[in-house]
Amino acid sequence: MKNKIYEGIDKQQGGAMTPTANIIRDAWVFGIIPEEQTCAGWTIQGIEDLYDKVTEAWHPYGHLVSRLPPELRERHERIYSAAIEKARAAGWDPELGDSD
Repeated sequence: MKNKIYEGIDKQQGGAMTPTANIIRDAWVFGIIPEEQTCAGWTIQGIEDLYDKVTEAWHPYGHLVSRLPPELRERHERIYSAAIEKARAAGWDPELGDSD
């Protein structure tokens, strides 16, 4: 597991509705990484470092979308709406709870 390499948010099955993909989407929301960055080829340590940065970015907002300033809230809505639409088209069903 230590040497595992992430395949990239665009290559995850089921529309990438996983905790790792959510870290990447949140990093896009906060501008930590550009939206074109799929994190393909990243190590687990790289993803963990990104998680730490995302957690720190969420901290002032209590990890609640409703507390985000309008610009970030709109970006969050755009990114997550697109992800949900893509995942549903790929067969993802939130009722099944099929995430990693």
